[in-house]
Amino acid sequence: MSVFTAAADQSLCAPLPVLGEDVRVPLVTGGEVTYAALDYAASAPALQRVWDDVAAYAPYYGSVHRGAGYLSQLSTDLFESSRATVAEFLGCRPDDQVVFTRSTTDSLNLLAAVVPADCQVFVYETEHHASLLPWRDARVTYLNAPRTPAQAVETLERALADRDPHGPALVCVTGASNVTGELWPVKELAAAAHAHGARIVLDAAQLAPHHPVDIAGLDVDWVAFSGHKLYAPFGSGVLAGRADWLQEAEPYLAGGGASRKVARRADGGVDVEWHSTAARHEAGSPNVIGVYSIASACKALTEEGFDRLVAREQRLVDAVRAGLAEVPQVKVLSLFGDDAPRVGVISFVVEGWNSSHFAAALSAEYGIGVRDGLFCAHPLVHTLLGSDPQEVGECGAPEAGPGERSLNAIRVSFGAGTPEEHIERFVGAVKELVSEGAQWKYRTEGGRCVPDRGAAQL
Repeated sequence: MSVFTAAADQSLCAPLPVLGEDVRVPLVTGGEVTYAALDYAASAPALQRVWDDVAAYAPYYGSVHRGAGYLSQLSTDLFESSRATVAEFLGCRPDDQVVFTRSTTDSLNLLAAVVPADCQVFVYETEHHASLLPWRDARVTYLNAPRTPAQAVETLERALADRDPHGPALVCVTGASNVTGELWPVKELAAAAHAHGARIVLDAAQLAPHHPVDIAGLDVDWVAFSGHKLYAPFGSGVLAGRADWLQEAEPYLAGGGASRKVARRADGGVDVEWHSTAARHEAGSPNVIGVYSIASACKALTEEGFDRLVAREQRLVDAVRAGLAEVPQVKVLSLFGDDAPRVGVISFVVEGWNSSHFAAALSAEYGIGVRDGLFCAHPLVHTLLGSDPQEVGECGAPEAGPGERSLNAIRVSFGAGTPEEHIERFVGAVKELVSEGAQWKYRTEGGRCVPDRGAAQL
């Protein structure tokens, strides 16, 4: 079956050029094929535009905020102009701060470090571990997985109504699930939080690469996201939003760059005056190349236009879902149902297959890279699978024979750089593997699923 028609392709904008789009990989059946990277939810390939911008800047690399030389001054200007670019990309309010971090996880741990000591945090069990786990020093209320967007709002409103009305409170919610791809009712949740005197932070790691994120329009207090999911290289992230808690707390990291004045006291101690700007939480030599790559990606996505990107991605989502629907043995995981709006992230299980073996077969036989496991969202995946949390760890699962359910899942994810051919290949591969039912050709070795070459020769 052809997933796309010529007529449909006429209205489908081309994928954005990304690194690695021509990489060839070997197949266990012999020969090579162009690699189909369908694991964008873990890390999207860097845009060629971003890589070119970084390469053009690299000869001018210099220390940021730490030198009078030309290259240092140029790098400092680049660093701060990148901050302005990200603020514009996120629709920041005039008083918001943009703090550069290492990742979404780092951003949310930074926020967790600056919340007031008596803060109560509300977080759904459906969150990625990056937003589920950092709140260890706060009073945390974990909310059960809702089954509709309306139920998500109702659950939050009930929890907030029962809280201490006088202390500070923070709600943490994802914008798009890294497991199901479903969009959450962020604006409605923000309104509910503010109506009860709470603040809200948006984990936009999976939302920002696929949809525009507007802090002012959504009326959220903070947004966190990672560069490596936004078509930029690894090692950079953003926390953007209200400045007051950030300014009132001790620096997340103590050191040079965060300090404005340091002096010895007569008693032998040290007095420190910390910066009140974003630099307060950016101690150490900053990752100027990582920051610039995020800014470059923000510009590239903005110039391409999210209307076009969203429309194209929706076509890809529809094609994958339609293809999987034709395979009775495939169950797509969902909280909000088939009609829920979603980004290009789809998780599923295949009856009679160990999910790790299925993902290994996609790679070894078809050159398709997907993810299998629990996707650093264990409570959510356990809820969706109805499995016992004690039965399985992060990535592996016990051997599943014919007719046995899998204890983890398979995730296919894609975005602005995904060619239509890769979607067609994926859908075709799923159908062929299910029809063959040959998971016995794979085995677990050193925690990884690999082809069983001895069995394959039988």
